Amino acid sequence: MNRPPPKPLLEGLLVLDFTRVLAGPYCTAMLGDLGARVVKVESPGGDDQRHMGVMIDGESASFAMLNRNKESVRLDLGHPEGRRIARQLAERADVVVENFRPGVADKLGVGYRELSEANPRLVYCSISGFGQSGPNAAAPAYDIVVQALSGLMSITGDPQGPPTLVGESIGDVCAGMFAAWGIASALFARERSGAGCHLDVAMFDALFSMLPTALAQYLYAGTEPRRVGNRHPLSSPFSAYAAADGYFVIAAANDKLFAAVARVVGSEQIVDDPRFATDALRSRHDAALRECIESWSRSRELVAVVAAFTAAGVPVAPIQGVADACRSDQVRERGLLAPTTHPVWGESLLAPQPVRFSGALPSAARAAPALGEHTEAVLTALLGIDVAALARLRAEAAV
Repeated sequence: MNRPPPKPLLEGLLVLDFTRVLAGPYCTAMLGDLGARVVKVESPGGDDQRHMGVMIDGESASFAMLNRNKESVRLDLGHPEGRRIARQLAERADVVVENFRPGVADKLGVGYRELSEANPRLVYCSISGFGQSGPNAAAPAYDIVVQALSGLMSITGDPQGPPTLVGESIGDVCAGMFAAWGIASALFARERSGAGCHLDVAMFDALFSMLPTALAQYLYAGTEPRRVGNRHPLSSPFSAYAAADGYFVIAAANDKLFAAVARVVGSEQIVDDPRFATDALRSRHDAALRECIESWSRSRELVAVVAAFTAAGVPVAPIQGVADACRSDQVRERGLLAPTTHPVWGESLLAPQPVRFSGALPSAARAAPALGEHTEAVLTALLGIDVAALARLRAEAAV
């Protein structure tokens, strides 16, 4: 039976994107990866991310990574005509995403209440640091601030050192992912009810909800989670260890795997040591286990250590740098880096969303747009604004 060629999963979905910098653009990039038409509305100066991060030949690689598969429309929301055009675009949109501080979207005339009156089916997503309500709602939020307040930073790092920042803007990224998930859920609900809704996504909430192990310790065991470095807080041997020329991790959270570790390091007698009789006891005596493992591994090259544990069925991996990960067979075979053509850099790579859907096209990877690149095309196609009107709007600096 001949089947029609697959279509992108979100083809036909129109997303109006008022976001900037990281959390919001990460969310809308995920939607664009799956075929949604994402119209990014930028101020006359553009998204701040265009001028931040890794700069190559005057172009921001950080912006390029986060704004793939989008069209850019330049609008001044401080101008009455700019606001009017934004509202007209929202009347045609399925989704609006914004990450202004709470209350700012309303002041600009693009808040949920006003836009949903004209478009009751609108799914409107607000992303902020601390949410649209609560004692910290008006506080400025940066990833480091949210990591600090959520509890995540307190349990990250060496126990003898200070709390440590996770090495990526995890608060922004997680909020963006939860926002994309929430938007998809709201669109599904809209298919049944016919009505849109307002999503309130906070970076703080996202990080706090991603602490299941720490929350279990505090809420049910009554213990304050502490930093334990690279080891698991509840299991052992489950950590990073040193070889002669690098570091590796093993994850042996049950008796069978612990016995396999003991055999590999030539210390089978520790299986009968009462200090290591259970996973909980092994965790309590983690320092002694570490000494046993590293007295063996420190005299061996990393590749030999990994091979030995792999042969014994112990979950093991070398700790790779980002460059090694990018060059790995796993990344290549899974298509985690997709080629595109950048107008300045030429052939380059992007990292689209990673979920694979059977029967669907792989995620797209169109280069990020230049500021205002699609203003004329979008306003002409979606709103029917003619050339003369566009010229007037440009003369007034509304677009």
